[in-house]
Amino acid sequence: MPELRKDPVIKRWVIISTERAKRPHDFRIPQEEKKGGFCPFDYGNEHTTPPEIMAFRPADTEPDTPGWWVRVVPNKFPALNPSLKPDRYGHGMYDAMVGYGAHEVIIETPDHNTNLALMEYRQVEEVIWAYKMRYDDLSKKNDIKYVLIFKNHGALAGASLQHPHSQLIATPIVPKRVQEELDGSREYFSFKERCVFCDIINQERFEDARIVEMNDTFIAIAPFASRFPFEVWILPRRHTHNFGDITEDEIKGFARILKNTLYRMYVALENPPYNFMLHTAPTTGEGMQYYHWHLEIVPRLTKVAGFEWGSGFYINPTPPEEAAKHLREVKLPE
Repeated sequence: MPELRKDPVIKRWVIISTERAKRPHDFRIPQEEKKGGFCPFDYGNEHTTPPEIMAFRPADTEPDTPGWWVRVVPNKFPALNPSLKPDRYGHGMYDAMVGYGAHEVIIETPDHNTNLALMEYRQVEEVIWAYKMRYDDLSKKNDIKYVLIFKNHGALAGASLQHPHSQLIATPIVPKRVQEELDGSREYFSFKERCVFCDIINQERFEDARIVEMNDTFIAIAPFASRFPFEVWILPRRHTHNFGDITEDEIKGFARILKNTLYRMYVALENPPYNFMLHTAPTTGEGMQYYHWHLEIVPRLTKVAGFEWGSGFYINPTPPEEAAKHLREVKLPE
């Protein structure tokens, strides 16, 4: 029967609609045709992007030339501009701010036809090192309050280019979605004196029904109050609020569980479009005791419609216990 479930962090309710239960094969998404032609992110086209901010490349190669294996460039059509000043102003009763911030693209590989699910573990580690280095650099800027790292995979998830890439947007304010998590985590901690995410990890390990994969440093779960079918969260097992504090060993564990989780989705759901978002504490250091950084992966298998927009509820036709089971059953490549 249908069930209402409550997210323990932000207290959002979802409907797990077992009457509409769907298995992986029920979510077949028409595969996008591989487009030929010019791609600015391809190897040899470095001169067509804005000048690179950083790249992993041999020391004897010049910037904006071939030789790289991960490359970071400013977004050619940025949502925010780092050359502006974050001045606030009023517009009658409304508040506004100059569009200050940063918008960067992490080009994950020179190979146009692969993706994170199919890369070698070492290459995924390199991508995460690029995330950390750009996060560390931008979080030091006084007027930057938040750095959001995210990925859109597939046109239905908002990707305008097929070449594997992630994005980063740094803002002078903390996003509302993250602030809700911070507020909920703080409230939970004030009552129980424990991190809500650490308690989630302990509960999931105890029940062992929604774990997709776990290694020495990270755990991947289908959250109890999943908003979407096959939604997965990846969390560090140690309590840490700040992504920038990730260690070398944790980068290895994170790369392994991220690649494996995406591979499981690639197989079980036939390479679905998806978004992932890395939620970390604000650059001010808020949340050290009570917040826990994590990555949320959302396959784009269903559409948000009138009920969701009007109520704030989500209707999920696949119980997370079933989703985790299907993903666990995928055999990983040797």
